[in-house]
Amino acid sequence: MISLRVLAAAICAATPVGQAFAERALPLANHRAVYDLSLLKSSGAKAPAQARGRIAFDFSGSACEGYVQNFRQITELQPSEGAAKLSDMRSATFEGGDGADFRFKVETKVDNSRTDEVDGKAKKSADARLAIDLAKPKRTRLELAGPMLFPTEHLRKIVETAAAGEQLLEARVFDGTGDGEKAFDTLTVIGKPTTEPPQEKVARVNALNNIRRWPVAISYFELGKKDGQQIYVLSFDLYENGVSRAL
Repeated sequence: MISLRVLAAAICAATPVGQAFAERALPLANHRAVYDLSLLKSSGAKAPAQARGRIAFDFSGSACEGYVQNFRQITELQPSEGAAKLSDMRSATFEGGDGADFRFKVETKVDNSRTDEVDGKAKKSADARLAIDLAKPKRTRLELAGPMLFPTEHLRKIVETAAAGEQLLEARVFDGTGDGEKAFDTLTVIGKPTTEPPQEKVARVNALNNIRRWPVAISYFELGKKDGQQIYVLSFDLYENGVSRAL
């Protein structure tokens, strides 16, 4: 199990930068979510014959205290020939409420054997560059060109963009995934809002009643290659309070 614990160093009222950020951002709800994964379709010689898994997600915090996110994804892939492979990825992150600093830990296991571990922190400089300090897998320090958004800040920007009636958001994002040294150019496409109850019974909860949500699709690209093929795409319904469904 991995976790991050951060103690507040100052009272929120004494940090005007954080206050300004909070005033222009919509509040994000503390929440836990579990998503069951199943194979929709596959193609190609190396595509799995079967796949299943589960994502567990826990999000808490505020613009004053910062945001903590714990994530776990377990996936079992059954190839057309041979034994199934079980992968288990866990991550824990802390993001400052002002969007200036980010801490991350990621552990990945395959068939119960640890294969990768990433531990580091990132901080934005006054000139918008991003300084990354890695403790694992090896001690490394590097800088990336900005401006850069961290995951929660990116989510808030998407909600703000959607609430303003806009349909596109381009942003450079660093989330600590992979080897902890890469950022991504992203393009978010936002659909029309709705407050209609979702079809799934599990999503019809009082806390989400009458809250606007938008269908969104986020495409991730290698830095400087937004005109090329995306690395992957995330599509889901995003509620105004930051909760997502239909992943």
